[in-house]
Amino acid sequence: MKKRNGQFNPKRKMLKIEECNFNDLLNLSRQAQYGGNPEHKKNPGDFNLTPPSRPRSGKSLCDSVKVFTRKEALDLLRKGIKNGLVSDRVEGKWPKNVWSVMDDETPLEAQLESSETGAYHGYPMQKDDPFCEEVIQQWRIRSELPKS
Repeated sequence: MKKRNGQFNPKRKMLKIEECNFNDLLNLSRQAQYGGNPEHKKNPGDFNLTPPSRPRSGKSLCDSVKVFTRKEALDLLRKGIKNGLVSDRVEGKWPKNVWSVMDDETPLEAQLESSETGAYHGYPMQKDDPFCEEVIQQWRIRSELPKS
């Protein structure tokens, strides 16, 4: 997440578990798309971005956590939505942010690119972001919840 005046965005809030309709989130996850952003890529992989890559200093790179395919990025995005790790802020029917966690417990954040298509771009969260711990904790809790 981009730092603002030396701080991480304090407006980020995850939807509370009791506010999650997991059936709706499951349906939403099936519609979500992954667009990508060349600023978070060193190796363009199969993302078909224009330009293919344009890593910017200060941006987290997907390469650093070994996310090299669109399918893997989309799977992680969809898992985050299904598990209810979504922002309490929405644009249309889409949460502004989605969080997910990799198998090695690396937290990821995705931002909505298009509320018309449900396309997101994502990146690894910076280690000094205080929101990381909440994402990991909620991932552990919500991954174990029955989703029916």
